[in-house]
Amino acid sequence: MDFFSPVIAGFGVVFQPENLFYCLLGVTLGMLVGVLPGLGPAATIAILLPVTYNIEPTAAIIMLAGIFYGAQYGGTITSVLLRLPGEASSVVTAIDGHEMARQGRAGSALGIAAIGSFIGGTVAVIALTFVAPLVAGFALDFGPAEYTALALLGILLVSTLGTGSTTKSILMATVGLLLATIGQDPLAGTSRLTFGSDQLLDGIDFVIVAMGLFGVGEILYSLESLRGKSAPAPSVGSVYPSRKDLGESKGAITRGSLVGFILGILPGGGATMSSMVAYAVEKKTAKHPERFGKGAIQGVAGPETANNAAATSSFIPLLTLGIPANATMAIMFGALLLQGITPGPLLVQEKPDLFWGVVNSMYVGNILLLAMSLPLIGIFVKILRIRAAILAPLTILITMIGVYTVRMNVFDMFLMVGLGVVGYLMKKVGFEPGPLVLAFVLGSLLESSFRRSMRLFDGQLTGFFGQPIAATLLVAILLIIVVPPLSRTLRKQRRKAAA
Repeated sequence: MDFFSPVIAGFGVVFQPENLFYCLLGVTLGMLVGVLPGLGPAATIAILLPVTYNIEPTAAIIMLAGIFYGAQYGGTITSVLLRLPGEASSVVTAIDGHEMARQGRAGSALGIAAIGSFIGGTVAVIALTFVAPLVAGFALDFGPAEYTALALLGILLVSTLGTGSTTKSILMATVGLLLATIGQDPLAGTSRLTFGSDQLLDGIDFVIVAMGLFGVGEILYSLESLRGKSAPAPSVGSVYPSRKDLGESKGAITRGSLVGFILGILPGGGATMSSMVAYAVEKKTAKHPERFGKGAIQGVAGPETANNAAATSSFIPLLTLGIPANATMAIMFGALLLQGITPGPLLVQEKPDLFWGVVNSMYVGNILLLAMSLPLIGIFVKILRIRAAILAPLTILITMIGVYTVRMNVFDMFLMVGLGVVGYLMKKVGFEPGPLVLAFVLGSLLESSFRRSMRLFDGQLTGFFGQPIAATLLVAILLIIVVPPLSRTLRKQRRKAAA
């Protein structure tokens, strides 16, 4: 009973009118932030930090938390309707979600995303309540070697994301890693691949790459395909998933909840990697993997469940250890410090009302998010009925504004347009941008972790196998490389023997 007393008291904190209001405000702002490409929860929370000075600490953190997990679903809306990821974690959703929209199933895609988000977030909150101390202790065991192996595993999984050949996907992932090295060396501080440009010293922001390749590139390609024709009025379909859709998504939602929760607690993992791994898992376990990239509902349900589960579980290392798992959590860490609160193991004892109030607000926030999402889907899908001649310039304008707000730099806008042209040409010759963008995200983590590992191991690669977790991940990588071709060879031999 000693454990449950503060948990129950936390619900009393959440249901105070002021805290309920800020929870509603947070998830609403989060959805809007997710819809606007380029802004993102990290930037929004940073902008709102001065506003939180005059808000009671618990209410302020509840609102900022709502912005974070609310943005995960908001980013789905533009990914599905326009193939324009509002958030980094929605990149893989655009692959099958947009194909579903083109088939007149936008409502089902957004509906299953809302349901998966709710289930993933709720499962993660329950797990957070009961196993936070255990999993937080496990996260402490991750050092540079473990991050290196984790990033390598993620990049290997990236090669399964392309709907074309594996060779093209690997090539795109390689280009993504190359783009990630542009800017200053993270350890030495020297410039790399900047070609004398001061504008590239800080590297290329993820938003520019994602919006350019996915957003502008897709718009240019779509306009060309509609040249000389009138855009068809797409059939939206029901905004509520059918029993068949729910049945097909059941396993994906279950696996996405597990993947998202586990990766969310690991620094460097987060919602983006969780959604990527969840997509790869679904494609690997599917009976019909050829449907992925062509409107498979599991390709929406798995990643969307995973990114919300990860958004919730990333609060575990922040609140119990004082370790931010990602950029948004780092800003949340700053918000707590500004309120005079030091996150860490003593937070549960010293500030139980705040700790359990924030945790339990996620139950309420997920219910509010589901309640708002499904009725509003009908409004969002009407965007599909807008003529391309109107929608394309409007989308470009929103994208340009979103990219500019990241660093207030006009050069970024030109760079995004240039990458958009590259994305259009890639589409023309059959190269998918997904592997490039996702490898770009993991590139900086891989480089910094690998180089730190090499310093720790005196340049000896064998040092990785002296770390149990890193060695386990490397064995998993080896199995992923070896097992699929071996199983294909065995199947061919069996068919020959049977013939």
